[in-house]
Amino acid sequence: MCLAMPMKIKNIDGNSADCEAGGLTQKVRIDFVSDARPGDYLMVHAGFAIEKMTEKEALENLELLEEIRDAL
Repeated sequence: MCLAMPMKIKNIDGNSADCEAGGLTQKVRIDFVSDARPGDYLMVHAGFAIEKMTEKEALENLELLEEIRDAL
């Protein structure tokens, strides 16, 4: 099973961004997302940003993922 994860952009270098979620940092390709800026939230799947999100959407998604983790 594959799962997309909300991540926050820390900095951008060309078509890549350093993104953070849960204390972990990952380099993410941002080719598919327009107007990405540091501080924006992205839905990331397999190292690629697939959608921009509002902070509210991202935090709600992260909360749901934590609930799933705790239930397992």
